[in-house]
Amino acid sequence: MGPTAVAATLAAAASSGGFTDINVGLTIWTIVLFSLFALVLTKLGWQPLLSMIEEREKKIVQAVENATRANAEAQALLIQQKEILREAGQQREEIVKKAFQDAEQVRANLVAQAKAESERLLERAREQIQREKQLALAEIRGQVADLAVEAAAKIVTSSLTPEAQRKLVEEFLETLPPART
Repeated sequence: MGPTAVAATLAAAASSGGFTDINVGLTIWTIVLFSLFALVLTKLGWQPLLSMIEEREKKIVQAVENATRANAEAQALLIQQKEILREAGQQREEIVKKAFQDAEQVRANLVAQAKAESERLLERAREQIQREKQLALAEIRGQVADLAVEAAAKIVTSSLTPEAQRKLVEEFLETLPPART
């Protein structure tokens, strides 16, 4: 079909006036108006709409990047916090261990001091007992000597003087074995 046939078909359709009839003038004006509307919509509505969509897309991308960065920072802080807690646990263990060692050292020192003090007290008591024993033995010897002198004086009152009797008793006491300690 050529251009004349299309024009004839259009003219025949326009003359019949039915529902499926095509009005060429109306069709041309509809195409022109649609084109103008599309052009105006593209210039005035489409470009701002696209720029708003691009801006929104940039904001979403930026928010996702920020969220990813914040998540990475949070993970790093979490790892750092876990490390700090681990170090604090180690320090706590070291402090407790040191405190136990110090307490054991103090206990050992106190036991050693108490033992040394008890040894000193025991030694002083032994020395005191030895001194008291020596004093008692000396006093007993003196009393024995006096008793011996008195007994000897009664026995030999006429032949020896008291000084000679005393000398005799002291000589006798010196021959006695020493007292055991």
